[in-house]
Amino acid sequence: MPRPAATPMPRMRSCGDAAVSVEFGDTVDLVTNGLVLALDAALSAAPIPGVIETVPTYRSLLVHFDPVAADVDKLEARLMALALSVSPVAGRRRRWRVPVTYGGEFGVDLDDLAADRGMTSEVFAQLHHASIYRIYMIGFLPGFAYLGGLDPRLHVPRRLTPRPIIPAQSVSIGGAQTAIGSVEGPSGWSLIGRTPVRGFLRGRDPVFLFEPGDEIAFEPIPANQWDELDRRAAAGEPVAVLEGER
Repeated sequence: MPRPAATPMPRMRSCGDAAVSVEFGDTVDLVTNGLVLALDAALSAAPIPGVIETVPTYRSLLVHFDPVAADVDKLEARLMALALSVSPVAGRRRRWRVPVTYGGEFGVDLDDLAADRGMTSEVFAQLHHASIYRIYMIGFLPGFAYLGGLDPRLHVPRRLTPRPIIPAQSVSIGGAQTAIGSVEGPSGWSLIGRTPVRGFLRGRDPVFLFEPGDEIAFEPIPANQWDELDRRAAAGEPVAVLEGER
């Protein structure tokens, strides 16, 4: 995919004395995120001396570097040159089929959300798992996956009062996004389901299952299947099915 002519110029922003952020825009969309992931891939293919780590987000790439080992002016010049040369292609796109149990104790907000929109819980869940989602970024908690592509009919404002803790692996909605949770933690998002899949698991190789740019297809499973899949996932099985690369 060629770089669209209307794509904003990338901007370089200093983040202290050991990091710089390369910003490709101020919107959440596939093109902007594709440019972020393309720059990340370009840096992986041709590492710049002194760069320690890169962190892709919706619209920018955070580049951590060793200020002693790196020539900052040369680093920023190289980053800008790469940012101007990449096209919004993130390389491989893996698609995962992720089991999820909707509603009840697994998604305590589903019934209320559906009623507010004049639909049944079953229809709400069907609309949710009918889409193919793109992982825009991993963040907030280890392995927490932010997904784009949510049906506009399911957009839900964040809760006025966040919960101090929600169950691990919760599937939730916040605004125009949906997410696959990882570990227990606070959240202002609405809970619609839960997956046995561990996006993050210590001691497993890989520790993080999903990557930015991956695609997610949700597969509803009945509650009586959840415990067995959860046991297998806790033992290190991915449980999510990798359908292939596109």
